Amino acid sequence: MSNENPFNILKSDMPQAKTREAVQEENKTGELNERIKRLISSSDVFLFMKGTPDFPQCGFSANVIGLLDNLAVEYKTFDILSDIDIRQGVKDYANWPTYPQLWLKGSLVGGNDIIAEMFHSGELEKMLK
Repeated sequence: MSNENPFNILKSDMPQAKTREAVQEENKTGELNERIKRLISSSDVFLFMKGTPDFPQCGFSANVIGLLDNLAVEYKTFDILSDIDIRQGVKDYANWPTYPQLWLKGSLVGGNDIIAEMFHSGELEKMLK
């Protein structure tokens, strides 16, 4: 016969109450995800980048802006340096650790290397037109 207290077994099977902090964190994450979804859905082509199209703050962001401008497509951007919550939240939301991030109709296409490869193969132009 087991020496375990049967009440401990039952207790471990019961769902644990969440702390106020855990509930607040879940709410914050949910609100942040909604903000990210609204940003992404604000344009068919959306780019999270460092800086702005007129003043990119990294070479990778500048490169993707140059490729998009070369294709003459309409797009919107968000400067992830302006909002630390969005900066980290998008990484988590997309499960993609780097910037820039190009989104097409709500789906992540990729970062600089993928976008450059797609541009040079002609695939990006086909996808965006």
